[in-house]
Amino acid sequence: MKILVLNGSPKGQYSITLQTIHYLQKLCPKHEFEVLHVGQRTKALEKDFTPALEAVTKAKLIIFSYPVYTFIAPYQLHRFMELLKASGVNLKGKFVTQLTTSKHFYDVTAHRYIQDNCQDMEMKFIRGLSADMDDLLTKKGQKEAKEFLKFVFWSMKNNVYEELPVKSEQVVQTKPVEVPENVKGTEEKPGDVVIVTDCEKENTQLQNMIARFRNVFPRKTRVVNIREYPFIGGCLGCFSCAVSGKCIYIDKFDEFLRNEIQTAESIVYAFSIKDHSMGAQFKLYDDRQFCNGHRTVTMGMPFGYLVSGNYSEERNLQMILEARAQVGGNFLAGVATDEVNPDDSIDKMAAALNYALEHKYIPPQNFYGIGGMKIFRDLIWIMQGMMKADHKFYKAHGQYDFPQKQWATMLKMYLVGGLISNPKIKAKMGNAMNEGMLMPYKKLLEEK
Repeated sequence: MKILVLNGSPKGQYSITLQTIHYLQKLCPKHEFEVLHVGQRTKALEKDFTPALEAVTKAKLIIFSYPVYTFIAPYQLHRFMELLKASGVNLKGKFVTQLTTSKHFYDVTAHRYIQDNCQDMEMKFIRGLSADMDDLLTKKGQKEAKEFLKFVFWSMKNNVYEELPVKSEQVVQTKPVEVPENVKGTEEKPGDVVIVTDCEKENTQLQNMIARFRNVFPRKTRVVNIREYPFIGGCLGCFSCAVSGKCIYIDKFDEFLRNEIQTAESIVYAFSIKDHSMGAQFKLYDDRQFCNGHRTVTMGMPFGYLVSGNYSEERNLQMILEARAQVGGNFLAGVATDEVNPDDSIDKMAAALNYALEHKYIPPQNFYGIGGMKIFRDLIWIMQGMMKADHKFYKAHGQYDFPQKQWATMLKMYLVGGLISNPKIKAKMGNAMNEGMLMPYKKLLEEK
């Protein structure tokens, strides 16, 4: 059987994810594996997509192989997906799966992105493998990789795959946005809120959404169109920025990011939904922010979104936008869309964002934020010798909140555990333990 591996890593043959593919290849000498380094050949494929078309057409099984970058697949794979879908190639009924390596930081949203786009093309999608970066070096990881491929072959033989999603009959068509007249110009207002967008010249709907927000928002705003920035390329995952925070590219995006965007008091992102995501251009922007490593340099800054498209249908994208804010310690003031009542949606988001700025509103993180940061905390602690800039930042901001250091609480729990494990003592305690737990709260309430 001909198996095509679409390697989305910008490192090409040096990809850690690809090593699992090589391992599986050795286990299956009867099958023909072809690796196409789509993540490393983005520019070449933009000029001539023929090699990719020929490869996907001939393959019986397609495997997307890539590292997880910033909640989702790398920019380079985003761009390949755009080119693949735009080519019009018929892949209906072809089996496809995916294999990723990461530290499990939002690998679920990355996997869903690939699944959604493959199912757009009516491919038979088989649930993929999400491995830790070091899994292949362990017996357990090797077994899991082997069992994964075995499951894929069984699925193909028995025609078992993820059912195509049922298209909603109530998809809301986007509504035109009206720009209010006779509103004080943004240059006369106080403050500094930056609107980051990838808006094309012909996208008048998104332009109008931005214009309305700028008109009704009571603070000064400015627009940064990342489509106009002279990016040399996407993040290479080279870790050259790990020590100094300086990107290896000479396009000076790291300086632009820090001086023109992250100096603002708030950021509003404006985009049209493309391929179940913010689109390849925004993914390029997001990946290149790795010059900041895993440092939450904008924490405390409120965010807002202006989204054109059927956002209510995009559950995975909704998770990504909320999780981005949660992990970064940013209040998500709202996601204004053009689905039902865009003018009202934009006005409400603007009002909530202004409130957050005026009152410095920063609510506590939920599971998305706390869970994500615990992964980063443990990762940077282990990699502190290499990720020096991250380690310094985490120490300075108290992000090494390991529970092992809470000795008093741990000893108290041992005492409580010993008491309630004795049936006689537990019976005598009655409701004393619950009352004891409430004592500090009662004291607080009595003081107020």
